[in-house]
Amino acid sequence: MTEQVRWVDWEKEEVAEYFQVNPSVGLSEKEAKKRLDQVGPNQLSEGGEISLLALFIDQFKDFMVLVLLAATLISGLLGEYTDAIAIIAIVFLNAGLGFFQEVRAEKSLQALKKLSAPTAKVKRDRKWIKIEAQQLVPGDIVALESGDRIPADVRLIDTENLYVEESALTGESVPVSKNSAALPRADVSLGDRRNMGYMGTMIVRGNGTGIVVHTGMGTEMGRIAHLIENTEAMDTPLKRRLEQLGKVLIVVAFFLTALVVVTGIYHGHDAYKMFLAGVSLAVAAIPEGLPAIVTIALALGVQRMIKRRAIVRKLPSVETLGCATVICSDKTGTLTQNKMTVTHIWADQALFQVTGDGYDPKGDILLERKKVNVRKWASLERLMEIAALCNNASFLPKEKKGMFHKNGGWEIDGDPTEGALMVVAHKAGFDRRRLDAEWKRLKEYPFDSERKMMSVLVQHSSGKQFLYAKGAPDVLLNKCTHLFVDGKLMPLTEAGRKKIMQTNEQLAARALRNLAFAYRDIKPSAKTMQDWQAEQQLVFVGLAGMIDPPRQEVKKAIRQSKKAGIKTVMITGDHQNTAVAIATELGIKRANGLTLTGQDLYNMRDEEFLKIVNDVDVYARVSPEHKLRIVKALQKKGHVVAMTGDGVNDAPAIKAADIGIAMGIAGTDVSKEASSLILADDNFATIVSAVEEGRNIYENIRKFISYLLASNVGEILIMFLAMLASLPLPLVPIQILWVNLVTDGLPAMALGVDPAEENTMARPPRNSRESIFVRGVGWKIVTRGLLIGLCSLAAFWIAYMETPENLVRAQTVAFATLVLSQLVYVYDCRSQGTIFQRTPLDNPMLAMAVLSSVILLAVVIYYPPLGPVFHTVSLGFREWVLVIVTSTLPVLVAGLIDLLRPSAFHKKPARTAVEG
Repeated sequence: MTEQVRWVDWEKEEVAEYFQVNPSVGLSEKEAKKRLDQVGPNQLSEGGEISLLALFIDQFKDFMVLVLLAATLISGLLGEYTDAIAIIAIVFLNAGLGFFQEVRAEKSLQALKKLSAPTAKVKRDRKWIKIEAQQLVPGDIVALESGDRIPADVRLIDTENLYVEESALTGESVPVSKNSAALPRADVSLGDRRNMGYMGTMIVRGNGTGIVVHTGMGTEMGRIAHLIENTEAMDTPLKRRLEQLGKVLIVVAFFLTALVVVTGIYHGHDAYKMFLAGVSLAVAAIPEGLPAIVTIALALGVQRMIKRRAIVRKLPSVETLGCATVICSDKTGTLTQNKMTVTHIWADQALFQVTGDGYDPKGDILLERKKVNVRKWASLERLMEIAALCNNASFLPKEKKGMFHKNGGWEIDGDPTEGALMVVAHKAGFDRRRLDAEWKRLKEYPFDSERKMMSVLVQHSSGKQFLYAKGAPDVLLNKCTHLFVDGKLMPLTEAGRKKIMQTNEQLAARALRNLAFAYRDIKPSAKTMQDWQAEQQLVFVGLAGMIDPPRQEVKKAIRQSKKAGIKTVMITGDHQNTAVAIATELGIKRANGLTLTGQDLYNMRDEEFLKIVNDVDVYARVSPEHKLRIVKALQKKGHVVAMTGDGVNDAPAIKAADIGIAMGIAGTDVSKEASSLILADDNFATIVSAVEEGRNIYENIRKFISYLLASNVGEILIMFLAMLASLPLPLVPIQILWVNLVTDGLPAMALGVDPAEENTMARPPRNSRESIFVRGVGWKIVTRGLLIGLCSLAAFWIAYMETPENLVRAQTVAFATLVLSQLVYVYDCRSQGTIFQRTPLDNPMLAMAVLSSVILLAVVIYYPPLGPVFHTVSLGFREWVLVIVTSTLPVLVAGLIDLLRPSAFHKKPARTAVEG
């Protein structure tokens, strides 16, 4: 009984017959119970219950985590229990963070359920009763009143001035007029189905009745819930890279263990000692601190982003922003202010411009860019008077709401269109409170979707009475006989009517919604008239054009995105003309860029769509399924997609995108819970700041991976080369583990907060499939690691040859050389080029980390109780000269090699999304 039928082109009598219900009687309680048993309760499913224990166990299935657990076992076998405990703590820290994020992600469906109405007024057995909305069934007759949330999907059968706010579902910025008439076409888009009401949408004006046609998961909200439930979140590029790195490292670790052990035994070393040394190197080859350092780097990046008004819900998404190639942005509330604003007025045969931002009453009326005195323009003055008095809205200061409001601002109480008129009247100096003291409203002829106009009968304190009217230009113009120009009445000729309609069409071509204004002088002695009598022989005053305007800072942000190689695509449920006008103004729509509607997508096969998806700049009148399809098509073309939005209809696409971005102020709970990032100020420009931060964080992660792996290569080489040269072990296992945990850890964390290099946003996005080792990182790891190992071995060999009987002294020299060479190398990691390209003191945390590591090294060498533990002895001046020279050589030699080597770090970038 609830199969997907296109109800819009059915007559209401046909719908009633289909559901076997008489609208004047309703269903019987017996029949309603029978249907409830058949279709189930009217509620959204939360999907299969996932146990918290299962979610927690899933965190340990990551390959890198398995590698760390293996390292823990090895450390335990070595008797290094402190090391083992540290690694276990790291593993559980990462598991806890992942578990917490997944639990929060599951809340999106719960937030969706909150949009369901708790109760419904339904007709059962000829009586109107109030029941829990969960008990509604297909065929129920429900009453719909202003302020109600529609409890299920309904086919309207009776309406009276019914307006429904559907922006969360369709993206349309103004309430939609509803009626009960059948529509001639069944392929009409969701936002144009004027005879349908949908679960979770809000009635803002009027009332009506409807027949329930879908309940629960069969509703449009249910379809969105199903999309959220069945849409898999994308793995981040960094997660994929780290998994690959983990697999490489574990293979390398096992290979090195076997190689060192076999080589050492072959050269006559004790088998047990060689096994310990080999296993120590295997542990060193696996940077067990890497996941923790990545987490810390991301967490610190999150703190910086909060200061830039971006709230991160999922840590890895910070890095993903850095390789975004396309931003799919909703229009309403994201690129625009979600505030209807009057921008143009035509009166006294002149076109005036209106300045100002949103609902803020500050602004001016301009003519040819010059401010005008409204009182000197009779028609303009009369139009403002009508706009203020023929109006039921008001605007007031908005209360501050924590970090989601930088300042209080202003909000409208009432219809957004009337609110826009009230604001422009205030800009012109027509304060409503002052007008109310001068004028008295005697009668209102309310707006009606059939009449398409509203008028009020008002009386001035002088005793004069007027009928003030506003409405659709074509409707109002047909009721006018005269024109008000320069304070004089003139007969409205056919030429005059034609000019007015031409002006109306010119404003409409700019995607403005136009209202006409007129009045009539009513004698105080006139008897009370019906609206059709009063609204005749009107005097035409002028037109006002309004739009939901773009945010002022968005145009600059889109230019910055283009410079960074990122394409912005508008995806909206609004009309095509409006979408194209806004997109063109913002610079989103290219001269050769395509525009597609939801109907175009509906008629297009996937293969056809994939061929042109890179050429489309604007999508209009689209449904949630279309948004999801667009995101997936872009991903198939190799793009890393960021999807922004605020409505319920955006949630599935937000979840499917590589990074989902929700609006903090205007966004629904559903879109926020499905997102990875929330904009606290609903500012598109904040996304650009977040992209810059994401790029820098990824580069910092590459820096400390370069540092950790080159250091580990140096540790491995000094041991392996010593085996080949039949030398004694230059390092003992405890020294290797100390370097791996202490010396590597602090500087690596400090690299995670390294300031961004210049021109971060002038480079194209990196390829999400690129290896971590491209753009010089692999070269640095190999060359610096090789030189660190060779120089550390050279220092050991020199010290050992001088006093072969004092092996501990030579091992201490090797230990100190290895540590200091790594601490020098950390500054080389800060640039894609050489150590000479950046100022060493512009990262104070790194300087402190290096100093701390030097102090800890001195403690291990000079604090007597630690000497036997770490197999160290005090070093003299001569030894320190040897250590300092050999520890600085790797970076100096590598720097010279890089200067002489043809540049491999600045290859021509791949074609960007903007160019492509």
